[in-house]
Amino acid sequence: MPAIPENPAAFVSVEDVSERFAAHGYIADRRLATTVFLLTRLDKPVLLEGPAGVGKTELAKTLAAATGRRLLRLQCYEGQDESRALYDWDYGKQLLYTQMLRDKIGDLTADTPDLASAVRRIEEQDSVFFSDRFLAPRPVLDAVRGEQPAVLLIDEVDRADEALEAVLLECLAEYQVSVPEIGTYQAKIPPYVVLTSNNTRDLSAALKRRCLHLFLDYPDAERELDIVRSKDTGLPEATARHLVEVVRGLRGLQLRKNPSISETVDWARTLAVLGVDELDPAVLADTANVVLKYERDLHRALDLLPRLVDPNRVLPEPGHHHDGHGHHHGHHHGHQPGGHQHHGPGHGESTEADGRAVRAAMDRPGRHDEGYYGTPGPGPTQRPASGGGQGARAFAAVARRRTD
Repeated sequence: MPAIPENPAAFVSVEDVSERFAAHGYIADRRLATTVFLLTRLDKPVLLEGPAGVGKTELAKTLAAATGRRLLRLQCYEGQDESRALYDWDYGKQLLYTQMLRDKIGDLTADTPDLASAVRRIEEQDSVFFSDRFLAPRPVLDAVRGEQPAVLLIDEVDRADEALEAVLLECLAEYQVSVPEIGTYQAKIPPYVVLTSNNTRDLSAALKRRCLHLFLDYPDAERELDIVRSKDTGLPEATARHLVEVVRGLRGLQLRKNPSISETVDWARTLAVLGVDELDPAVLADTANVVLKYERDLHRALDLLPRLVDPNRVLPEPGHHHDGHGHHHGHHHGHQPGGHQHHGPGHGESTEADGRAVRAAMDRPGRHDEGYYGTPGPGPTQRPASGGGQGARAFAAVARRRTD
């Protein structure tokens, strides 16, 4: 039996991490639970890397909830500097103090025998301008000097500039922040620090060296099903299992944005609200916008949904009637010089690519061609029909407006 720590909120074992995380709705595998346990025992930050939507940010939130600590979040972005991450000065309060000093300057120098003594008297007040009372703490300094234990979430650190990485190193290594005008603040209770990265750029070796590291990928089918179960979506067990397999199939496509775990849960809740107890291509086509947030991703997925629902289904040739959709193809396959432009594995592309390699390719700069919305170029001009339901009619209306 491991010794029980003095702090009753601390984890006593890896199993304790798993149980307490599960009680807050976060299903952690053994490797993740071990990393969290070491984070709390070794007082080292942890860097979570992986694709968006696999639970990196949610892990920090759950860690705060499970340990009773307050959560402080630093959302990183390009161009961010230390005044937004560590601390800043309350200029409004300093200006007010300046006005007060001006009003009281006569009283301060009334008993001084000469000008030099009066100047020295006034100079003694200068240090007050840059003192603790005028310091405006940002998340990092707040986590270090706060009286209450905290979880510091440094979210999407890969979006920040390398200069901010360097500023963070002191806190990550020693849990302290140096303010040149005042001195160094040392944490009385070291915060639990969680950094997340979507791998949009490589992080410095200095930052990685100071952290435990864990790569979070999409979970296997059983764990994702466990997550859906834990959220009480209302979807029958067999249907939820089938939906998880469909989502995993979508992630194997060449999509701009793969469905996240939370979007799987949203889709399950959507189908439960609609009273669906058995999946079919039509109802999935009508609700696919819950997990597919880019129009071209939707184009690619709609043609393949019948095969994802039933792997033994034989899809008709382009231009023929789709079994289960009740419609004919109305979209055009774009042509490029030198050959036919394929839109997905259902049109002849191989589906045997390694899933992790596919996801890594989606994080490369410039990975999107001119056909995607939000990137230069005209993009697709006509949408394929998605089914005979309300979603199909809405899609057709959008296509007609574009071509008018």
